[in-house]
Amino acid sequence: MKIVQIGVGGFGKNHARILSQLGVLSAVCDADSSRAEEFGTKYSVKHYTSINSLLEAEQFDGAFVCTPTSTHFGIAKTLLQKRKNVFVEKPMTYLSREGEELFELAKKNKVVLTSGYIERFNPAVSLVKEYVKTKRYGELIMLEFHRENRMPLHIKDVGIIYDTSVHDIDTAMWLFDDVPEVIFARSGKLRHDHEDFATIMLGFKENKIAIISSNWITPIRVRRFNAVCSDAIISSDFITQEVKIETHGGTEIPRKNVEEPLLLEIKNFISASEGKEDIRVKPEHAVNTTKIAEAALLSSQKGTPIYLDLK
Repeated sequence: MKIVQIGVGGFGKNHARILSQLGVLSAVCDADSSRAEEFGTKYSVKHYTSINSLLEAEQFDGAFVCTPTSTHFGIAKTLLQKRKNVFVEKPMTYLSREGEELFELAKKNKVVLTSGYIERFNPAVSLVKEYVKTKRYGELIMLEFHRENRMPLHIKDVGIIYDTSVHDIDTAMWLFDDVPEVIFARSGKLRHDHEDFATIMLGFKENKIAIISSNWITPIRVRRFNAVCSDAIISSDFITQEVKIETHGGTEIPRKNVEEPLLLEIKNFISASEGKEDIRVKPEHAVNTTKIAEAALLSSQKGTPIYLDLK
């Protein structure tokens, strides 16, 4: 496999690091020439400042797109038209209709398209997913998510719903193995151009719910979620990957190994591109997440719930 990295600022530099460790990074591209040169030199690969020059000079199998959200659609479309396997950082596109177009293009050209919903690869989430699937602690009834931090300096074009809440929107659908029927949200802004705090409620079938609270106001970094089951409350920390289970019989903390979710996510993309396993985050999953983010913003503006018919 030969993979190129487009965008090496922000979180993209972490993708480049792992792709280099795995021995598949063949070139980097960034509109910032000094940054492109820095990472090209660091990983001993060629560097470019435009997609066109990259496509003209390089032969490769797949690409990672880690650029601002507003640029995702145009870059990914160009790569898919060239029949490249494409990984787009979350959210896949700003508009859900653009995501649907990418999905159809990938299907037509028979290439892999995925988006960076990394929490599906977090060992803590995987463990909770296993408990929910086997109903070890009964039926999953409610999910509660909390993400708090100062605003990342590299995020300029979207607010907290598209940058942060989307992680938990996707994780909620992954754990419930379902799509919500109704979305209600409240959001606002204190210090930024876009919304910097939001609470979103997702209503699933049989009155099951997910409550997602995110903000860029709190000075400390928080990444936690609770899974309320009929026989237990399972609490977890996305950062430490610790899982705590509280039942009538007491508290249990399962032993497990800590693994880097990004490494697992990238390995899944490579394996799927080679036809060895299925991609975990399918493009239709990413499109649904964007539709819910759109609905959350609309709900907040109108002050009313938004009903969706997702597939």
